[in-house]
Amino acid sequence: MSTIDLSCDGEIATLTLNNPGKLNAIDLGMWNRIIECMAEISADRDIRCVVLRGAGNDAFAAGGDLEEFVTARATLDQALHYHGRVALALQAIDRCPHPTVALIQGACIGGGLEIAGVCDFRICGESARFGAPINRLGFSMYPGEMDGLLRLAGPAVIKEILLEGRILNAAEAYAKGLVTRVTADPQTVDEAYATARRICAGAPLVAAWHKQWINRLLDGRALTEEEKAASFAFLATEDYREGLAAFLEKRKPVFKAR
Repeated sequence: MSTIDLSCDGEIATLTLNNPGKLNAIDLGMWNRIIECMAEISADRDIRCVVLRGAGNDAFAAGGDLEEFVTARATLDQALHYHGRVALALQAIDRCPHPTVALIQGACIGGGLEIAGVCDFRICGESARFGAPINRLGFSMYPGEMDGLLRLAGPAVIKEILLEGRILNAAEAYAKGLVTRVTADPQTVDEAYATARRICAGAPLVAAWHKQWINRLLDGRALTEEEKAASFAFLATEDYREGLAAFLEKRKPVFKAR
């Protein structure tokens, strides 16, 4: 039975893609559950970082569950609904105010690569592999799913992945900007959660603002005067006063997201 498992350990939430026997291939029910879980996570002010991973050690996710395409994606209306839900799930991850870390072990293919591509960090083991060889299956990637990968790695890399259908190893993926950091396989889990803890040590409001302003600047429009003023909203926060006080007093800050 396929599931999306959500758990929390203090300030870190973990969202696990779990489809036993299918290398965590993602079916429509799982995409819908991702939408629900990410809404819950995004609204939870006690969470400061989200780790997304696959169950077990063999795969982050080996793509979509192709068996259900025969029945759940057989017509145009079905395809529009199905991939509209996939795009909404990816959008929910992309727009999460909390930083997101993809913990990648083994196969990160197709829909798995799309999920990793909209996370803020991608930490992978040296034996991880990446790609979307759907040209061999006779269907194209839905534009709403391609968007995150295109913004992450650019058109040249996405053309290589989609037109050539190559599976990239971890070193190639890192060189092409698809992953943030490559570790020895036994260290991948520890490094992903160490990354999450480093994120949690910072001010959570600042993390959300940094994500917001990075996305805003990427649209290419000049900032308005109102936006420039809004970028200093931190001046009115308790966390800003705490951060300065902790620095001057040579102690660790205690941030409260206020």
